[in-house]
Amino acid sequence: MKNIKAILFDLDGTLIDSEYFHYECWNEILEEYGVQLTYPDWLKNYAGIPLPVNAGNLLEKYAISASLPEVIKRREALTLERLKTKDVNLMPFALEVIKFFHEQGLVLAIVTSSPREDVEAIFDRNGLRSYFSLMITRSEVQHNKPAPESYNKCCEALGLSKEDCLVFEDTINGVKAAKAAGIRCFAIQSNTDTQESLQIADRLFGDLMEAKDHLLSGQFVS
Repeated sequence: MKNIKAILFDLDGTLIDSEYFHYECWNEILEEYGVQLTYPDWLKNYAGIPLPVNAGNLLEKYAISASLPEVIKRREALTLERLKTKDVNLMPFALEVIKFFHEQGLVLAIVTSSPREDVEAIFDRNGLRSYFSLMITRSEVQHNKPAPESYNKCCEALGLSKEDCLVFEDTINGVKAAKAAGIRCFAIQSNTDTQESLQIADRLFGDLMEAKDHLLSGQFVS
Protein backbone atom coordinates (compact mmCIF):
# COMPACT_ATOMS: atom_id res chain seq x y z
CA MET A 1 0.00 0.00 0.00
CA LYS A 2 2.95 2.36 0.29
CA ASN A 3 3.06 2.68 -3.48
CA ILE A 4 -0.48 3.70 -4.37
CA LYS A 5 -0.63 4.64 -8.03
CA ALA A 6 -4.36 5.17 -8.50
CA ILE A 7 -7.43 6.12 -6.51
CA LEU A 8 -10.77 4.91 -7.83
CA PHE A 9 -13.66 7.07 -6.65
CA ASP A 10 -17.31 6.24 -6.53
CA LEU A 11 -19.29 9.35 -7.50
CA ASP A 12 -22.74 9.61 -5.88
CA GLY A 13 -22.43 10.18 -2.15
CA THR A 14 -18.64 9.92 -2.25
CA LEU A 15 -17.64 12.95 -4.35
CA ILE A 16 -20.99 14.60 -5.00
CA ASP A 17 -23.86 15.14 -2.57
CA SER A 18 -26.40 13.62 -4.92
CA GLU A 19 -28.61 11.44 -2.74
CA TYR A 20 -31.17 14.17 -2.03
CA PHE A 21 -31.17 15.05 -5.71
CA HIS A 22 -31.99 11.44 -6.67
CA TYR A 23 -34.57 11.24 -3.89
CA GLU A 24 -36.35 14.32 -5.28
CA CYS A 25 -36.27 12.95 -8.82
CA TRP A 26 -37.87 9.70 -7.72
CA ASN A 27 -40.59 11.49 -5.77
CA GLU A 28 -41.38 13.58 -8.85
CA ILE A 29 -42.03 10.33 -10.74
CA LEU A 30 -43.79 8.53 -7.88
CA GLU A 31 -46.13 11.42 -7.16
CA GLU A 32 -48.08 10.49 -10.26
CA TYR A 33 -48.88 7.14 -8.62
CA GLY A 34 -49.81 8.57 -5.23
CA VAL A 35 -46.54 7.47 -3.62
CA GLN A 36 -43.98 9.61 -1.79
CA LEU A 37 -40.77 8.38 -0.15
CA THR A 38 -39.30 9.87 3.01
CA TYR A 39 -35.63 10.80 2.91
CA PRO A 40 -34.65 8.40 5.74
CA ASP A 41 -36.39 5.61 3.79
CA TRP A 42 -34.44 6.59 0.67
CA LEU A 43 -31.09 6.56 2.51
CA LYS A 44 -31.79 3.21 4.17
CA ASN A 45 -33.27 1.27 1.27
CA TYR A 46 -32.35 2.88 -2.05
CA ALA A 47 -29.15 4.93 -1.81
CA GLY A 48 -26.24 3.43 -3.72
CA ILE A 49 -28.43 0.99 -5.66
CA PRO A 50 -28.51 1.23 -9.48
CA LEU A 51 -31.56 2.96 -10.94
CA PRO A 52 -32.98 -0.11 -12.75
CA VAL A 53 -32.93 -2.12 -9.52
CA ASN A 54 -34.58 0.68 -7.55
CA ALA A 55 -37.22 1.05 -10.25
CA GLY A 56 -38.12 -2.63 -10.05
CA ASN A 57 -38.18 -2.59 -6.25
CA LEU A 58 -40.41 0.50 -6.11
CA LEU A 59 -42.90 -0.83 -8.66
CA GLU A 60 -43.17 -4.08 -6.74
CA LYS A 61 -43.31 -2.59 -3.24
CA TYR A 62 -46.04 -0.09 -4.08
CA ALA A 63 -47.89 -2.29 -6.60
CA ILE A 64 -47.51 0.32 -9.33
CA SER A 65 -48.98 -0.88 -12.61
CA ALA A 66 -46.47 0.68 -14.97
CA SER A 67 -43.97 -0.69 -17.45
CA LEU A 68 -40.54 -1.14 -15.85
CA PRO A 69 -38.62 -0.14 -19.02
CA GLU A 70 -40.82 2.95 -19.41
CA VAL A 71 -40.32 4.04 -15.79
CA ILE A 72 -36.56 3.57 -16.12
CA LYS A 73 -36.56 5.59 -19.35
CA ARG A 74 -38.60 8.42 -17.79
CA ARG A 75 -36.42 8.50 -14.67
CA GLU A 76 -33.22 8.63 -16.72
CA ALA A 77 -34.58 11.44 -18.88
CA LEU A 78 -35.68 13.44 -15.82
CA THR A 79 -32.30 12.98 -14.14
CA LEU A 80 -30.40 14.20 -17.19
CA GLU A 81 -32.74 17.18 -17.64
CA ARG A 82 -32.26 18.24 -14.01
CA LEU A 83 -28.50 17.71 -14.06
CA LYS A 84 -28.14 20.07 -17.02
CA THR A 85 -29.89 22.88 -15.17
CA LYS A 86 -29.17 22.28 -11.50
CA ASP A 87 -25.87 22.15 -9.63
CA VAL A 88 -25.19 19.16 -7.42
CA ASN A 89 -22.99 20.09 -4.48
CA LEU A 90 -19.67 18.38 -3.84
CA MET A 91 -19.21 16.35 -0.67
CA PRO A 92 -17.17 18.01 2.11
CA PHE A 93 -13.48 18.37 1.18
CA ALA A 94 -14.01 16.63 -2.18
CA LEU A 95 -12.36 19.26 -4.37
CA GLU A 96 -9.46 19.78 -1.95
CA VAL A 97 -8.76 16.04 -1.73
CA ILE A 98 -9.07 15.53 -5.49
CA LYS A 99 -6.63 18.37 -6.18
CA PHE A 100 -4.19 17.05 -3.56
CA PHE A 101 -4.09 13.53 -5.00
CA HIS A 102 -3.85 14.91 -8.53
CA GLU A 103 -0.89 17.10 -7.54
CA GLN A 104 0.76 14.02 -6.02
CA GLY A 105 0.75 12.47 -9.48
CA LEU A 106 -1.78 9.77 -8.65
CA VAL A 107 -4.07 8.48 -11.36
CA LEU A 108 -7.69 9.30 -10.53
CA ALA A 109 -10.67 7.41 -11.95
CA ILE A 110 -14.44 7.42 -11.49
CA VAL A 111 -16.26 4.09 -11.08
CA THR A 112 -19.99 4.69 -10.81
CA SER A 113 -23.36 3.04 -11.31
CA SER A 114 -24.68 6.22 -12.91
CA PRO A 115 -24.97 6.35 -16.73
CA ARG A 116 -22.19 8.12 -18.65
CA GLU A 117 -24.30 11.02 -19.87
CA ASP A 118 -25.28 11.87 -16.27
CA VAL A 119 -21.63 11.86 -15.17
CA GLU A 120 -20.62 14.02 -18.10
CA ALA A 121 -23.42 16.49 -17.35
CA ILE A 122 -22.26 16.75 -13.73
CA PHE A 123 -18.62 17.20 -14.71
CA ASP A 124 -19.50 19.81 -17.30
CA ARG A 125 -21.09 21.93 -14.56
CA ASN A 126 -18.58 21.45 -11.73
CA GLY A 127 -15.29 21.40 -13.65
CA LEU A 128 -14.00 18.09 -12.27
CA ARG A 129 -13.44 16.39 -15.60
CA SER A 130 -9.80 17.49 -15.99
CA TYR A 131 -8.69 15.65 -12.84
CA PHE A 132 -9.77 12.18 -13.95
CA SER A 133 -8.02 9.87 -16.39
CA LEU A 134 -10.91 7.42 -16.76
CA MET A 135 -14.62 7.05 -16.10
CA ILE A 136 -16.25 3.63 -15.85
CA THR A 137 -20.01 4.09 -15.69
CA ARG A 138 -23.10 1.94 -15.82
CA SER A 139 -23.05 2.43 -19.58
CA GLU A 140 -19.82 0.42 -19.93
CA VAL A 141 -20.72 -2.69 -17.92
CA GLN A 142 -23.26 -5.49 -17.96
CA HIS A 143 -23.32 -6.06 -14.20
CA ASN A 144 -23.50 -3.11 -11.81
CA LYS A 145 -22.25 -2.93 -8.25
CA PRO A 146 -22.14 -5.01 -6.05
CA ALA A 147 -20.73 -7.08 -8.92
CA PRO A 148 -16.98 -6.43 -9.35
CA GLU A 149 -17.12 -5.89 -13.13
CA SER A 150 -16.76 -2.09 -13.04
CA TYR A 151 -13.69 -2.18 -10.80
CA ASN A 152 -12.11 -5.03 -12.74
CA LYS A 153 -12.67 -3.12 -15.96
CA CYS A 154 -11.18 0.05 -14.48
CA CYS A 155 -7.95 -1.60 -13.37
CA GLU A 156 -7.62 -3.33 -16.73
CA ALA A 157 -8.16 -0.08 -18.64
CA LEU A 158 -5.62 1.74 -16.49
CA GLY A 159 -3.10 -1.06 -16.93
CA LEU A 160 -2.49 -1.22 -13.18
CA SER A 161 -2.45 -4.11 -10.75
CA LYS A 162 -5.11 -4.08 -8.07
CA GLU A 163 -2.40 -3.82 -5.41
CA ASP A 164 -1.57 -0.38 -6.83
CA CYS A 165 -5.16 0.88 -6.46
CA LEU A 166 -7.34 2.17 -3.64
CA VAL A 167 -11.13 2.59 -3.77
CA PHE A 168 -13.23 5.24 -2.02
CA GLU A 169 -16.90 4.24 -1.60
CA ASP A 170 -19.86 5.30 0.56
CA THR A 171 -22.39 2.44 0.27
CA ILE A 172 -22.45 -1.25 1.05
CA ASN A 173 -22.96 -2.18 -2.60
CA GLY A 174 -19.94 -0.13 -3.59
CA VAL A 175 -17.75 -1.62 -0.89
CA LYS A 176 -18.87 -5.14 -1.83
CA ALA A 177 -17.98 -4.45 -5.47
CA ALA A 178 -14.48 -3.24 -4.59
CA LYS A 179 -13.83 -6.13 -2.20
CA ALA A 180 -15.16 -8.68 -4.70
CA ALA A 181 -12.67 -7.26 -7.21
CA GLY A 182 -9.88 -7.72 -4.68
CA ILE A 183 -9.10 -4.02 -4.24
CA ARG A 184 -8.47 -2.29 -0.93
CA CYS A 185 -11.44 -0.06 -0.08
CA PHE A 186 -11.97 2.90 2.23
CA ALA A 187 -15.58 3.66 3.16
CA ILE A 188 -16.42 7.37 3.46
CA GLN A 189 -19.64 7.88 5.38
CA SER A 190 -20.73 10.51 7.91
CA ASN A 191 -24.16 8.96 8.53
CA THR A 192 -23.71 6.99 11.74
CA ASP A 193 -26.83 4.91 11.02
CA THR A 194 -25.12 3.58 7.89
CA GLN A 195 -21.61 3.11 9.23
CA GLU A 196 -22.22 -0.26 10.88
CA SER A 197 -23.04 -1.89 7.55
CA LEU A 198 -19.76 -0.58 6.09
CA GLN A 199 -17.48 -2.38 8.52
CA ILE A 200 -16.50 -4.81 5.76
CA ALA A 201 -14.42 -1.99 4.24
CA ASP A 202 -10.71 -1.96 5.04
CA ARG A 203 -11.14 1.35 6.85
CA LEU A 204 -14.09 3.62 7.64
CA PHE A 205 -13.86 7.42 7.75
CA GLY A 206 -16.35 10.19 8.41
CA ASP A 207 -15.19 12.29 5.47
CA LEU A 208 -12.64 12.46 2.66
CA MET A 209 -10.20 14.61 4.63
CA GLU A 210 -9.93 11.98 7.36
CA ALA A 211 -9.07 9.40 4.72
CA LYS A 212 -6.46 11.66 3.12
CA ASP A 213 -4.87 12.39 6.49
CA HIS A 214 -4.73 8.67 7.26
CA LEU A 215 -2.88 8.04 4.01
CA LEU A 216 -0.43 10.81 4.81
CA SER A 217 0.18 9.55 8.35
CA GLY A 218 1.01 6.12 6.98
CA GLN A 219 3.23 7.67 4.32
CA PHE A 220 1.15 6.05 1.60
CA VAL A 221 1.46 9.30 -0.37
CA SER A 222 4.25 11.84 -0.08
